[in-house]
Amino acid sequence: MSTDPYDGLDAPALRALLAQRDAQLAGQAADMQEWMHAVSHDLRAPLRHITSYGPLVQEVLQEAQGLDAEARQEALAFLATMDQSARRMGRMLEGLLVLSRIARAPLRREAVDLAALVEQARAAQAAAAQGRAVQWHIAPGLPTVRCDATLLRQMLDELLGNALKFTRGCDPACIAVGGERGADGRFTLTVQDNGAGFNPAQATGLFGVFQRLHRESEFDGVGAGLAAVRAIARRHGGEASATAAVGEGCTVRVSWPEE
Repeated sequence: MSTDPYDGLDAPALRALLAQRDAQLAGQAADMQEWMHAVSHDLRAPLRHITSYGPLVQEVLQEAQGLDAEARQEALAFLATMDQSARRMGRMLEGLLVLSRIARAPLRREAVDLAALVEQARAAQAAAAQGRAVQWHIAPGLPTVRCDATLLRQMLDELLGNALKFTRGCDPACIAVGGERGADGRFTLTVQDNGAGFNPAQATGLFGVFQRLHRESEFDGVGAGLAAVRAIARRHGGEASATAAVGEGCTVRVSWPEE
């Protein structure tokens, strides 16, 4: 006797069951996005209180009578740690909010001039590159691709910003952007740099939310940028991956089907 719950169902029944499952999954996804959006918004108010009142408490400590110098310095150090942690949590909540916006935004596929979009994203990094020796290598003849222009621009901002960040200290920093269309109808965008790289054994966690492969004292950030890149790739039915070696740079590849 068959234990398959779908055994014996005809095509209309299967279609009805699939429609029901799709509706359930859509509802669960909507609930999750609503929860994430609420959390990322509602938790920011108490964080603002912490970062606003911290300096006031610092002033009180500075002027307080009867505290010896050692106790005063210890209390000020506690306040500094509290402020630093609150600001970090604020950046993490902002990262969650960005991911929520990516998931909720309507996907508008259209023909996008990739070369023009890459140039816009590169120009937006001018302030971060100021005073540094940065060599940009943009592949000639980047094609028109079908995707959501706003999300692709956001992805390029994250990828180029990351490449600039992790090539800090390289003289010169070399950042290359390329792309190719495969025979399977997928387009692959690549961003390569000669920066810090990472241990290949840790690559699986690279695109996770708040996953960091370097100490914050070395490179700032909370580990939300590449999570946004992966989220945008998946909105397009694609995926993101990266290869690297410690001290030898990193190559990020993002591919998606254009149809």
